[in-house]
Order: sequence, then structure tokens, then C-alpha cells
Amino acid sequence: MRDQDAIEALSALAHPTRLRVFKMLVAAGASGVPAGEVARQLGVPVTTMSTHLGILSRAALIGPKRESRTVCYALNIEGTRSLFAFLMADCCGGRPDLCQPAFEAAELACCPPAPNQVATHEPV
Repeated sequence: MRDQDAIEALSALAHPTRLRVFKMLVAAGASGVPAGEVARQLGVPVTTMSTHLGILSRAALIGPKRESRTVCYALNIEGTRSLFAFLMADCCGGRPDLCQPAFEAAELACCPPAPNQVATHEPV
């Protein structure tokens, strides 16, 4: 990822509505959410939401997929991974032990242990 791509992605997320959309689509997974439903759930006019979805799409954080007459939006996992990798590329000057708590926190946020499992990571 180039610096300019990272700036575009971070700028796209630096807006309250777009951050909420991104988080909603992260939670929705691969199936995505119809554009109209995103607008309805967030209480944003459809035309305004279209602009926000376009900005997030151009930043390669989400992507549209057509299902019949409906356009659904889903997380662009590769674009999101690229941004995270860019941000962590020079993490801690080559000392992975210093970065490990950040990776563990991300893993726990993404995939918390089942209620009957014991967490294997210390809370950060």
C-alpha cells in the first residue's frame, strides 16, 4: 500500500457516519448489507449514504455487489488487511514482543473465546 492509499483510507474512516458504516459492515461479514438498509439503520438519507458508501468504496475498505436489483455492500477484507499491514509494517522497530499485545487485542476483539472457553491471552 502506498502512503496516498493509506491517507485515503484513513480519511474515509475519519467521519462519524462512515466509521459507523465500516463497523456495521465488519460485523455483517461476507453477506454484506443492502445500501438502503445501511441508510435506514443509521438514520441517514439514502442520497447522503450513497456518498459515504462511495467514499469507503474508493478507499478500498468496502465494496458493492449487485443482487438482482439490490446493491449490497460488504467489507473489502483485502483492502482492510492492506491498511492494517501498512500501519503495522514498521511496528516497534523490529521488536515483535512489543507489538504482540496489539495483535492479541485485535484477535480477541475479532474472535472472543466461547463462553465455555478460557481466554488464553492477557487483557491489554
